[in-house]
Amino acid sequence: MTHAHISTWAIALILFVVVLILTKAGKAKGAKITSMVLRLFYILIVVTGLQLGWGWITNGQYVLKMVLGIVVIGLMEMIAVRTRKGKPTVVFWVLFIVALAYILHLGFSLPM
Repeated sequence: MTHAHISTWAIALILFVVVLILTKAGKAKGAKITSMVLRLFYILIVVTGLQLGWGWITNGQYVLKMVLGIVVIGLMEMIAVRTRKGKPTVVFWVLFIVALAYILHLGFSLPM
């Protein structure tokens, strides 16, 4: 199950970058299609993460990782939407990078 979870979030990060590139290039239709696929991967990330962490739900660090994972997904969506609308995203980028770095640290340092 760990491989499925890591694969889904790795693909989601790649799709996120593709959505931003297509949006910046003015290819709205391609960006919209890729964005919908990215949203499917958000669901897959949550499902595989819940399956992976369900047995560890009593450990506070795993709960923090799950909550921050949802926050990172929300930040990715906010960055994509605000980029599409032409609004500033600097604060969201900073929060995204900090939260993602902390989640990766937790994910690779916790025993499971």
